[in-house]
Parts: sequence; C-alpha cells; structure tokens
Amino acid sequence: MTPLAGREIVLGVTGSIAAYKAVYLLRELTRRGAAVTVVLTLHARKFVGELTWRTLSGRPVLVDLFDPQTDLAVEHVAVAERADGFVVAPATANLLAKAAHGIADDFLTTMLLAARAPVLMVPAMDGGMWEHPAVRDNVATLRARGISVMDPEIGPLASGLSGPGRFPEVETIVEAIHSLLTPVKDLAAERLLITSGPTREPLDPVRYLSNRSSGKMGHALALAALRRGAGVIFVSGPTAVSPPSGVVYVPVQTAEEMREAVLQHLQEATIVVKAAAVADYRPKSQSPMKIASKQDEITIELTPNPDILKEIGARKGGAFIVGFAAETHDVGARARAKLQSKGIDLLVVNDVSQTGIGFESDDNQVTLLDRWGGTIDLPRTTKLRVAHAIYDRVLSLRAAHPERVPR
Repeated sequence: MTPLAGREIVLGVTGSIAAYKAVYLLRELTRRGAAVTVVLTLHARKFVGELTWRTLSGRPVLVDLFDPQTDLAVEHVAVAERADGFVVAPATANLLAKAAHGIADDFLTTMLLAARAPVLMVPAMDGGMWEHPAVRDNVATLRARGISVMDPEIGPLASGLSGPGRFPEVETIVEAIHSLLTPVKDLAAERLLITSGPTREPLDPVRYLSNRSSGKMGHALALAALRRGAGVIFVSGPTAVSPPSGVVYVPVQTAEEMREAVLQHLQEATIVVKAAAVADYRPKSQSPMKIASKQDEITIELTPNPDILKEIGARKGGAFIVGFAAETHDVGARARAKLQSKGIDLLVVNDVSQTGIGFESDDNQVTLLDRWGGTIDLPRTTKLRVAHAIYDRVLSLRAAHPERVPR
C-alpha cells in the first residue's frame, strides 16, 4: 500500500497553461490510490474541460459555489474539512495573492479558507512574475502561516522566455505531497528551546539599539520542530512574524530578558537552538527622558551584554546545543573560533554580506560546523528547508555520539 492509498485529496486547478500538466498529476495520484476531488477556477475551465477531470477522478468536479447540479456545491466547508491534504497545482500569481490576503470569491478560494488539512501550493507563471516583489511577499506570507509553497523550476516557459516559473515535474510534486501527508515525527520525544529575533537595548524611552534580524529563521525552526512532533519553547525578541501556533511563547525585549528566559527553561530542553541575534552591547545608562534631537554630537557609552550562548554551553548538561553565527568577513576562521570558544555542539554559519540571504530574507545559505570536525555546506534554499536540514544533522550527530543524548 502506498502512502497515498485511501487519502482524501482536494486538487485545486487555476487558469494557467500548466493546467494540462495537472491532468497527469491527477492521474498519478489516483494511480497511487488517492481519492481526489478536483476544484476548478472559472479560468481553469478554459484550458482543460470538466469532462477530463471528472473522467479521471471519478467524482463530480467543483466549479461554481451555486451550481445546482451537485450537492457538493453547498457543502464546500465539509469537503475541505474531510480532506487529508489540499493541493493547488498550478497556483497562479493571482491565486497566491488571494490566498495570502484571505479573499474568497470562488469555490477554490472559499475552500482554502475552510481547509484544516496541510496545504501545498505549486506555483506556475510566466516571465519575471515569480520574482516580482508582490509575488514574493505573498509567498512569504503563506509560508509564515505554515502553507507549503514549492519553488517553481527554471526552464522554458509558455511565452518562449526561459526562467523561474515552470511547473515542476509530476514526480517532484507527488513526493512533496507524500512529505506533506506523512510528516516525520522524529522529534516527538524532544523538548526544544529556540531563541529568535533581535533584542532591543533602550537608549531612552523612544530610541533603542537593535539589528536587522527579522525572526524568520527562528520562526522556520519552530515550525519545522512542531511538524516533526517536538514540544517547543519559543523565546523571541520583537518581530513582525507571529509565533507559530502550538509553541510555548516567551516574548522578550532586551538581551538580559532573553538570558533570564533561556536559563529559566534550559533544564526542560533536550535540544537548544540559539538563533536569536542578541545585541552584543547595551547603553551603560538609559536616559529617563527623550534625548534632545538637535544636539551636534552625543556620546553613548556601551557595556557588554551577557554572552548567552557561551553560558548555555558551559551549563548545558545533556542538551544538544546549536548556535548561529552571522559573519561578513573571514567567515570560516571566525566561525571555527566561535564554535570552539562557545563550547557548543553545532554552529550554523551564514555569510550575511551576500545579498538575498540571511537577515530579512526568506532564503538562507549556510554551513554546518560541528565540534567533531564535520562540515556540511547547504545550498541556497528556503529557511524552512534549512531548519529541517539542521534537525537532520542534529539527529545524525546524536546517533553517532550518544553521549550527547540527555538521560
């Protein structure tokens, strides 16, 4: 029996020339034993007619919320709630925008709002649309909500151009659906303590010192851990990214507050992931009133903040400790020195001088250094995939070094 046998899947198809490829996806899903309900947008019907979808699925095709020809048209919420998985393939830029902003003006978008199952979006679009800032923002919004959005492939497009936007191969999509519906729960016995975001060190009641951390990497780490079954304590500085549902959320502002929260929960953790960008320094004194803005010069005396990662490394007990290093020069040498000086097990290193990765971006490109001398370079990919790669490495290292497994 395949992992898809007996699964109820909703397949949404939108108005893209790639809709014809979704026919092959439907055929493959049904071949593997899935029960598929197809939902078409009005524009999708112009590319592939309803008869094709109905013949291959063996089920009524849903198009119109008010279609009197099918009883399903009045129970879109029930259809969505019964589904084990919800796949939109192809997903146009228009559909991504509607889903990101909660617009429900047809059968498909209404069902997406009612869906309780995991959702996979498979974008396909032409020209430079995939790289347009509006599309990237919508994709980031959906991913932050826990929706899986595949990256389109790079290659020839319908317009004759070549670039990112090509509908992925059917086998690639099927594997993504497998992962979506049969998530690995290999962290079910773990309790993770994850720190995220920046800290803010007040200068006066209005101003503060901080950094460019968006909290997206920490959010991805928490989301990946939850999907793999872990309990998560999520200590985060102020960010625009809401914490994932299901974590124990501990909001903090300053480095000292983060230290207190981390030490309070450290004994509960079997794995600690220190992804926060903690300010190294804070003002030695804070002005009780707003500093006047028309002074020619002001001098701010700084004092070091506590080194939380080093303190954790010194008192970790049996917990496996993962640290992060954001560097701009001499990356390799500085990272190895940090790994050794902090007394941790694994260091995630990224060169933030490169554009499009690291701070404030949806992607990252990192190197994993461990204290046993191992080095793994991860290519540029989404932060969620980086998070999963980090956990894969943690579990691999603990299996190879059982002395790092807490008793």
